[in-house]
Amino acid sequence: MARIYDFTAQSLSGDEVPLRQFEGQVLLIVNTASACGFTPQYRGLEALQREYGPRGFSVLGFPCNQFGHQEPGSAQDIAAFCAREYDVSFPMFAKIDVNGGNAHPLYAHLKREKTGLLGASIKWNFTKFLVDRTGRVVGRFAPTDRPEGLKKQIEALL
Repeated sequence: MARIYDFTAQSLSGDEVPLRQFEGQVLLIVNTASACGFTPQYRGLEALQREYGPRGFSVLGFPCNQFGHQEPGSAQDIAAFCAREYDVSFPMFAKIDVNGGNAHPLYAHLKREKTGLLGASIKWNFTKFLVDRTGRVVGRFAPTDRPEGLKKQIEALL
């Protein structure tokens, strides 16, 4: 059975990143978009990263353009937006699909491990998956769940 750490993903700069480098950390994996009503959640995600990063926590951001075409830019556009608007310090990855036949294998795994209220499919930008230090997917949160509302669950895993 695959684990989170068995996957790789391309960074915004084009490098292949083995997720094994995050082994032993608590992770919050989020599909993001720069032009979404939930985009201000970047602020809360960055606050979690800064507060809990020193304790072995990381947000992993995966831009996706499948919902309302709300992430149309290039990797450079996304990186510039995240730095300029939200001073994002957590790892951001290359734009991916999270649903359908071209869904990134990581997201296929996440959806198998934790289905949502209406099934496995991701319904919109800023769906969040919480992963414990062993790589087990322990929570799935809707786009409407604000990052700061996840502190209790994150602290319990740290």
